Amino acid sequence: MSQHNQEWELHGQQPVLSAGQPIGRARAAMIMLHGRGAGAQDILGLADALGHPGFAYLAPEAAGGSWYPYGFMSPIEHNEPYLSSALETLAGLLQNLEEAGMEARRTMLLGFSQGACLALEFAARHARRYGGVAALSGGLIGPEGTSWDSPGSLSGTPILLACSDHDPHIPRDRVLESADVLRRMGGNVTARLYPELGHTITEDELRRVRAMMDELTPG
Repeated sequence: MSQHNQEWELHGQQPVLSAGQPIGRARAAMIMLHGRGAGAQDILGLADALGHPGFAYLAPEAAGGSWYPYGFMSPIEHNEPYLSSALETLAGLLQNLEEAGMEARRTMLLGFSQGACLALEFAARHARRYGGVAALSGGLIGPEGTSWDSPGSLSGTPILLACSDHDPHIPRDRVLESADVLRRMGGNVTARLYPELGHTITEDELRRVRAMMDELTPG
């Protein structure tokens, strides 16, 4: 890990980009987590595609363009301390939102690829009622045989897991396993596998995310 210690910095000092409504005027918030090799501006671009006027959007930037250096099914210790730093960054954003009056039950977590894995892992480790979790091409983090038995309940949090059935980075079985784990933790989970899609985001996924947003801000 010495090579990564030299090349990587942790995530806490990275910028957080924003779009949509100011927190004080927003009816709900969405934290958007980019994938490996991308950046906050990339994932924040989905705010226009989602087109929901009541939301504040926040997109943190990962140091080095990646939240953790190895694959999401590598041994957890191989991805430390970067994974813990990424989870702490997300916890800090949620705390800041709550201090500004935006409760977790009005805040959605959305991520693509590595960001989707991070969103799911955070929700599992910090189970509570969130406004929603949308994991586009992702699964819970850890090698085969990992058990996720964190305390707490997701208390009916709407959760979308959407992925290709032959994604080159996200095994189908891990998507389904993640869905089962989050259901056991009290999540209201929808799992959608798209035939031969590849590693991308579809209009159907965006439609499902918009429906989650509409439920959070009815009327």
